[in-house]
Amino acid sequence: MSVFPRISLKPEVTEHLRSVFLNKEVLAAVGLQEAECRFQKLLTCLSHPPSYTCVRASTHLAPLEDIRLSLEEELKKQKCSSSGEKLSIQIAQHPQIKDVLLLPVDGPRPVEQLSSEVVVGAQCGSAVLRGAHVFAPGIIASPKYMKAGDLVSVFSDLEGRCTRGATSFQGNKVFVGNGVAEMDRSAIFNAETPARGVGVRMVDPLFQSPSFDGVLPSMAFLQNLPSVVVGHVLGPQPGERILDMCAAPGGKTCHIAALMGDKGEVVALDRIRNKIDRICQNAQTLRLQSIKAYCFDSTQAVSVEPTEEYKGPPFPPESFDRVLLDAPCSGLGQRPNMASTWSLKEICSYPPLQRKLFQAAVRLLKKGGVLVYSTCTVTLAENEEQVAWALKTFPCLTLQPQEPHIGAEGMPGAGLSPEQLSILQRFSPELSWDSINTTAPLSCRADRDTIGFFIAKFQKT
Repeated sequence: MSVFPRISLKPEVTEHLRSVFLNKEVLAAVGLQEAECRFQKLLTCLSHPPSYTCVRASTHLAPLEDIRLSLEEELKKQKCSSSGEKLSIQIAQHPQIKDVLLLPVDGPRPVEQLSSEVVVGAQCGSAVLRGAHVFAPGIIASPKYMKAGDLVSVFSDLEGRCTRGATSFQGNKVFVGNGVAEMDRSAIFNAETPARGVGVRMVDPLFQSPSFDGVLPSMAFLQNLPSVVVGHVLGPQPGERILDMCAAPGGKTCHIAALMGDKGEVVALDRIRNKIDRICQNAQTLRLQSIKAYCFDSTQAVSVEPTEEYKGPPFPPESFDRVLLDAPCSGLGQRPNMASTWSLKEICSYPPLQRKLFQAAVRLLKKGGVLVYSTCTVTLAENEEQVAWALKTFPCLTLQPQEPHIGAEGMPGAGLSPEQLSILQRFSPELSWDSINTTAPLSCRADRDTIGFFIAKFQKT
């Protein structure tokens, strides 16, 4: 996969990450050469999508096999990008996680670049690498006389420097595939009526995978595999009251409700109003009734005065049987992530917020209850160091084994014991780099070829 570039980071961020992956405990465990090799592999694999698409099936509505067959039929209707033939879709069930379906991704493919170029934002470019078409709001630049029906090459602006409405761009960009314009340039950049819908339909993407736009919306939910694992590790039971502290856009919230059979109460909090709307939309699409979403700052979610327990936030201490803290984080494990313009100061700003949220989570959790902490980043300070801090700060917490445990163990460097590290779950795509695109079964590759992610499970004694 060397034809695709490594993730582009600010030099200070690269050096900070190097110091994390080459800390003293790691060097003592694997040696300098292996540690450096793993770090370089991480930088490379972060810019690529995983070698599969993960779909969480709505098994609260239908059996997994029925959903698999329906999805197979729907996706067969799509045409293969370059040949025009119908896609040959093979959908595998995950052997351990009974609500997960896996679809292979083909790439990077040998796609010849065209002279006519469309430039899109980095977020749009990442979506294209995972099978999406280019929607009009994501287009930043296009040829001066582009008309609907024109063949174009699509490039992602890595540094956010392309001026909207430009006719060309010579800055730092990366090729993500070829497509057919669905709109004229004048429609895309019309200031009075901003364009909506597909602006470029990808016909020859660098990474080939099915488009899920409008496909079985109530039955098939696109979600990264570690994010699905989180719900199972939390272990929600019917009739419980569960808190999702940083819930938007609601994928994990809905999964929790589904695992409970929609029996009980799932309280979802987020600080941003339109994100609450997204949670409610997802719950409605997935036909879930047990979710109550509130626009509220979770750091303030513990009431200081007596309140009625079953009203909205803030809540009395020890109100919840289980708490999920999928914390705001630097997001350095997200894939594909071709570039990050964040400074080191921005990346290091998250641990204090995570600890404020953690303090609220512990207070809101009932005695005997379960708290799961997770992030989608690879830093030590936001993951293992937070676990070490929590165990020292809250004697009532004990670290618990996780089921399923399909990721790697925790990274050394935070002073945790080998036993403690073994029951943490760190999804480390760099550890599986040599096995990507091999003949190994997809279900075997999927457990390691993931986004970078971290999970810790605690019980309040």
